Amino acid sequence: MICADELGPVIPRTFPPTPGWSPDGHRITAPLEYSRGSEKTWVFGGLRIRDGQEVTCCAPSRNSDGWIQLLTRIAQANPRGPIRVVTDNLSTHTSGKVRRWLARHPRIQQVFIPKKACWLNMAEGWWRLLRRAAFAGQTFVDTDEITHAVDLATAQLNARAKPWVWGRPAAPTRKLRRRFVYLL
Repeated sequence: MICADELGPVIPRTFPPTPGWSPDGHRITAPLEYSRGSEKTWVFGGLRIRDGQEVTCCAPSRNSDGWIQLLTRIAQANPRGPIRVVTDNLSTHTSGKVRRWLARHPRIQQVFIPKKACWLNMAEGWWRLLRRAAFAGQTFVDTDEITHAVDLATAQLNARAKPWVWGRPAAPTRKLRRRFVYLL
């Protein structure tokens, strides 16, 4: 089972981030003397929950071509057996192009989560880890640098991946002591 989703758009910015607070405790404001431009990239990712391994790829837009590129990488990373891809029902996941690709690859089946229930997709939690590993405190000149940062962070996170379990682990049980109250 693979949980898949998109992150983005991620836009390069060529200015250093401003420090958050001054020494005397006031928020520092940055002068608005920059422009972000039209360059952006989307990060597509699929999390294999049984071992925590992630497959990512970047594309210039969130469309069916980027989704098919991710599905191809998922199929390559999982060469045997059926693959269930848990995802939301975004139009790029259900387009005619994607349906035709899935018809040619019958071992891959998409399973859609209910609307307004994105928290059911475990890939959402993995994005938090990727943002921290790849984007926190970084500035990028172009989308190639973003792609490189995503690839590097994915490799680092996969090196220490662990199985994903939905929900919180059970709290350790403690013996409950019986307390007797005597009324006089």
